[in-house]
Amino acid sequence: MRLLVLGAGGRGAHAYAQWCLEHPDEGRVVAVADPDAERRDRVGDAHAVPATQRYTDWRQALATPGPWDAVIVATPDRDHVDPTLRALELGYHVLLEKPIAPTPEELRRLTAAADGSPGTVTVAHVLRYTPFFRTLRRLLDEGRIGELQGISHIENIAYWHFAHSYVRGNWHRADRSSPMLLAKACHDIDILRWLVGAPITAVASFGERRHFRAERAPKGSTERCVDGCAVADTCPYNAERLYVEQLAGINGPPVTVVTNDTSPAGRQRALRLTDYGRCVYRMDNDVVDHQTTALRFGNGVTASLVVSAFTAENTRTLVMMGSHGQISADMRSGRITVTPFLEAPPHVDGQRPDSTLEVGAGSPGIVDEVIEAFTGHGGGDAGLMSDFTGRVRGRLAGADVGAAPTSLEESMESHFVAFAAERSRLNRTLEEV
Repeated sequence: MRLLVLGAGGRGAHAYAQWCLEHPDEGRVVAVADPDAERRDRVGDAHAVPATQRYTDWRQALATPGPWDAVIVATPDRDHVDPTLRALELGYHVLLEKPIAPTPEELRRLTAAADGSPGTVTVAHVLRYTPFFRTLRRLLDEGRIGELQGISHIENIAYWHFAHSYVRGNWHRADRSSPMLLAKACHDIDILRWLVGAPITAVASFGERRHFRAERAPKGSTERCVDGCAVADTCPYNAERLYVEQLAGINGPPVTVVTNDTSPAGRQRALRLTDYGRCVYRMDNDVVDHQTTALRFGNGVTASLVVSAFTAENTRTLVMMGSHGQISADMRSGRITVTPFLEAPPHVDGQRPDSTLEVGAGSPGIVDEVIEAFTGHGGGDAGLMSDFTGRVRGRLAGADVGAAPTSLEESMESHFVAFAAERSRLNRTLEEV
């Protein structure tokens, strides 16, 4: 499988292209496009891409058909639709990073064009490919907790991750990327839809930017964390502590998002010159930092989705409530506890029933969390790439290959639900989907 990678950032370079280095018998990067010459050449050199197939942008790469079998679109959110349309026009199969499109109009434009194309679009909703969520789906299908009634799902972004991506980073303004729920949690809406097995029919959502505001800036704080901030030692969002000290041993994402030069001097320079060194209370960010969304499904199941910056760990946690039992799960630790009600007799003295004894993995350090947050998605990235390349290989060989688990048609609903949730949040309305 020969691949053109559009976008040599965290996802394009460190998730998809890196997978090809680890699985050379399944996929090979033969071309790359990115306006940043250093990032472009880093991928090009790692994959022995000839100079003639290193492009400055997607338009140059897709001006004519090239010597590749499929295209990976990992450009910024606002640049997802046009390169995907052009790749489909040329007949290529596309792996498209989420979100599919930043607005309902752009999403409809893409789906209309995709209907008549010989190429296909697979959306990078990687959670469906993880062993963790596949196990949860199997447990539900086996009836281990009876009939599913409701789900409480929390997307714990982690304080440092939110500050990096949604206060200082690429997704800090909705007009430059997309609303926070779409950018971060279309994954989660999609996986809830998949677990419940019925369409979402109504949504209500509440959220705002409460904390990361100028009026919340501590007394003595400065424009940049390296400007002699008086509260640097007590501020959990201190950029110098995060990028220079805590992530000293990390030379990939998220540090390479901040600077191509990951030396101590390079990191310090970036903190003086880029948004990643600015005080989180003095940015021009406008996306919400905490949002709660209620979902109603066509089969009567309900779910709550909480997406929050203010969590210690970067993980997803769920409680799945059934007519005859409960499942509690934590993606970061991989712990899944199934408690049938028959094995959980009433207790009134605070004692936990023996049947729900939990064995935890302990609290991970921030370096472990960074590695998990920016590489792998709990095995989802590898599962997605293996499935995508395998399906394209089958199609090119003339085999009858079915649609991907995260085909464009399958993935659209999560986005329309996210758009409805944003309307609900802004207008304080109940939105039918």
